[in-house]
Amino acid sequence: MIKVNEFFDELYNMHIRFFSGVPDSLLKNICAYITDHTQRHNHIIAANEGGAVALASGYHLASGDIPMVYMQNSGIGNAINPLLSLTDKEVYSIPVLLMIGWRGEPGVKDEPQHIKQGKVTTSLLDSAGIPYFVIDAETNFKQVITESVKLCAATSAPVALIIKKDTFEPYSLQSKQVQNFTMTREEALENIVKHIEPDAVIVSTTGMLSRELFELRKKHKQNHQSDFLTVGSMGHASQIALGIALLKPNKKVYCLDGDGAVLMHAGGMGIIGSSRPLNFNHIVFNNASHDSVGGQPTIADKIDFTLYAKANQYNFIECVDSKEKLSYEFENMKKQNGPNFLEIRISKGARKDLGRPTTSPFENKDIFMKFLSQE
Repeated sequence: MIKVNEFFDELYNMHIRFFSGVPDSLLKNICAYITDHTQRHNHIIAANEGGAVALASGYHLASGDIPMVYMQNSGIGNAINPLLSLTDKEVYSIPVLLMIGWRGEPGVKDEPQHIKQGKVTTSLLDSAGIPYFVIDAETNFKQVITESVKLCAATSAPVALIIKKDTFEPYSLQSKQVQNFTMTREEALENIVKHIEPDAVIVSTTGMLSRELFELRKKHKQNHQSDFLTVGSMGHASQIALGIALLKPNKKVYCLDGDGAVLMHAGGMGIIGSSRPLNFNHIVFNNASHDSVGGQPTIADKIDFTLYAKANQYNFIECVDSKEKLSYEFENMKKQNGPNFLEIRISKGARKDLGRPTTSPFENKDIFMKFLSQE
């Protein structure tokens, strides 16, 4: 495997000094090293990948230097607009070095939501006219970095490094956040599962939360028919839930969201508020981190989600940080007309033996749609 310090040093030697992006599990070791060894103003964990490309473009305009943008390949979709309409050599011609984690690489076992993205990763870059280099543990990465940066400078356009699974040696984040919250996400989620209405709809966000929801249903011998597990499409669970709530006004709809997901497409809360769905309940589990992809921080510990919910015309709005407060406010919220908002402050981390859903996305969709069709 490649030592993260040596990879970072080579980037630094090629005068790559600015980093932005959205964390990815395949890149978590190098991203953690970047966090620990870069000044804060030179490493911005962006709300979404398109924003990271724009941030990097601003850096180049101000410095003339080449920045790096990192992402999981699922984030190419968010990045494609600024890559084609801002950085492309036929528009502003801005050099950006991309580092992309290759989830769902053909021939490598991965989760269902990554399979199609893995198949089309290189063809997407080909279609966008973005040259790329593939890096694995055996690659002469120093040579590749040198060639890619030189190409980026010569063409004044984006160039990508595609990173395969198990490329980097392990590295743990040293500059860890101080957290005072003791309730885990799973504990909070179990409280909700126990007290939610039996006929209510749940739409859960991608990552650990959906995995925990699936296992809690099994633990309590409950079926999964009323749960839609949004295993991909980070940041879009609330709009899926809104689409259901508007068409099924007689069903209570709960969106179980994460802080990083909300921030990725924060405008969705404005759409929810302006749509005024009386049956909509938005619950945000906030541990101020991208917990499922290495624990890199979000900015959620520096903003007030409740004020944002108020600005976006939610009705009932509360923030809790203990099991007792959660039980009380959840029951209170159930009595209110929506849209309602409940923020739950939780600690980072998950069980090491946490499993994954044993049903396929197709099976999840089918039983969920049958449940919705029952009035």
